[in-house]
Amino acid sequence: MGNLRSVAKAVEHVAPDKSVIISSDKNEIANAEHVVFPGQGAARDCMRELDDRNLTQVVLTAAKEKPFLGICMGMQVLLNHSEENDGIDCLGLYEGNVRFFGKDLKSDKGEKLKIPHMGWNGVDQTVEHPLWHNIKNHSRFYFVHSYYMDPQDKNLVAATSDYGIEFVTAIAKDNVFAVQFHPEKSAQDGLQLLKNFTQWNGK
Repeated sequence: MGNLRSVAKAVEHVAPDKSVIISSDKNEIANAEHVVFPGQGAARDCMRELDDRNLTQVVLTAAKEKPFLGICMGMQVLLNHSEENDGIDCLGLYEGNVRFFGKDLKSDKGEKLKIPHMGWNGVDQTVEHPLWHNIKNHSRFYFVHSYYMDPQDKNLVAATSDYGIEFVTAIAKDNVFAVQFHPEKSAQDGLQLLKNFTQWNGK
């Protein structure tokens, strides 16, 4: 969904000793040591692609069994539902909804904020995690999105950001880590996060 090649190039850059494959082959995904699940665009299109390629189950299995990194749409569809386009059921790995920022979003100074939320924003780490290694708290990352994740289990939350409202920027549980921002577009801190992921054993 959109940013596969740029993500792959970024991972190749930080892990030159690893074999990085862009794949829709179930066996290749099942045999991978780590899985990156990136995406941008619409949740409905993402779910349709997964269904059409018979990848839904292999993605869910990977998210339960090996180091798994969701990026942007690849984070959002881990919940069971999105408000986008009158509603769409997603992967349902975690309970919760993906919500629209709203048309009348305003800053704390009363200024109207543009949707989509696009550009650099600070990320407040709320838990210690191996993927935050060598990344200072409140570092800035690059975002492009109109919807945000609202998980039912607040213990999933690994970071938040502010854009008129406080929203979930990252989640972490067991072998899964997922982020709303695009690490592949986030300069050195984004590359550090990707490097941390390639070295992470999922624990």
